[in-house]
Amino acid sequence: MKNTTINPRRLRRAGALLLASVASAAQAGGGVIPSSIALVSAGVAHGGMLVEPASPLVSAPQSPLQLPPQLPTPLPAPSPLRADVRPVTLAQLEDQLRRPELQASIGKGTIAVVYPNVEEPFRSAFIAMIQGIEERTKLKVRSYPVDPRVDTAELNATLKRNGTKVVIALGRQGLNATAGLDREIAVLAGGVLLLSDAENVMGISMTPDPAMLFSRLRALLPELKRVIVVYNPQKSEWLVKLAREAAKAQGLELQAHVAGDLARAAQLYPQLIAAADNRHDAVWLPHDSTTVEESTILPLVLRESWNSGVPLFSSNVLHVKKGALFAMVPDNVELGRTLAASALGVIAGDVRRRALVPLRELQTAINLRTASHIGLNLGALQQRSFDFVYPQP
Repeated sequence: MKNTTINPRRLRRAGALLLASVASAAQAGGGVIPSSIALVSAGVAHGGMLVEPASPLVSAPQSPLQLPPQLPTPLPAPSPLRADVRPVTLAQLEDQLRRPELQASIGKGTIAVVYPNVEEPFRSAFIAMIQGIEERTKLKVRSYPVDPRVDTAELNATLKRNGTKVVIALGRQGLNATAGLDREIAVLAGGVLLLSDAENVMGISMTPDPAMLFSRLRALLPELKRVIVVYNPQKSEWLVKLAREAAKAQGLELQAHVAGDLARAAQLYPQLIAAADNRHDAVWLPHDSTTVEESTILPLVLRESWNSGVPLFSSNVLHVKKGALFAMVPDNVELGRTLAASALGVIAGDVRRRALVPLRELQTAINLRTASHIGLNLGALQQRSFDFVYPQP
């Protein structure tokens, strides 16, 4: 390593910056130095998943290191570094202290995550989102698993006591728990299905972005010209508006048909599929509990699609297992990273109103049996471009 002469004035300035940062963070955290500060000062690289889910309404544990009331004089001789702790240069220390994520968090509040207190396999999805949040922020976040009957007043008091400025609410249950929070605590929603712009929330819906669905569709079926969709305006109007723009950008026509109830949907699908051209038309199943009802409508559409050879794709990955050609599924870790980036922006002072947006952090599933049935033979290289392949070998 190259020897560097350390300027005493620069050393004092860096030391003052570090102490001021630690003191500010400790004051915001009730006298406890966050473990993220300890990691920065020690130069230990962040790695792995840091989330430590707490019991409901109890913040995750932090480092037991307490801020001393005053520095001892004279300072004792430094003890040797442990083998697992790498020394950090003054330049590295200053660079880390200037990180936007760290500067945004010190003295300006923290990011918290509220998520449903549910069992597997659903719990793993939320934990993966939290992992992504921590990977993006490089900071430990407090996570609060909440039950349906959570005491919102107690949750609000806990979040305020811990200096929370932004809450990332995961799942419908997590979002509902934030309804009673003070206005100074910003809320970003994620992992919630069937959100509409009428709910007046910021965040990312779990429904896939039509632009990404249509892009994958055109890649698979270049001769395609039209997408047929049946939807309930009360649930999917905002999504269909986006889909019209996405279809136009892909050179496709979106043929949207309104069905306000299950009976109308059951009447429309056979008519539309019978009139479709299986070379140039495809049917899209959005996340719409009226027009894509699982017990009656879905079996009907799958049967009609299979018999006619009209391609059927979906926003729900479970439909691929049942016979849809392809669908897209959330990449939960990437979703967490995107939510974290938005939260850091809010803390840094970005107060622009963010509209609800569809999910773009996606993985893709394909049904090879269905593909072969409609004359689409995918080679090994094409198959590797999909994250999930059904039927599984």
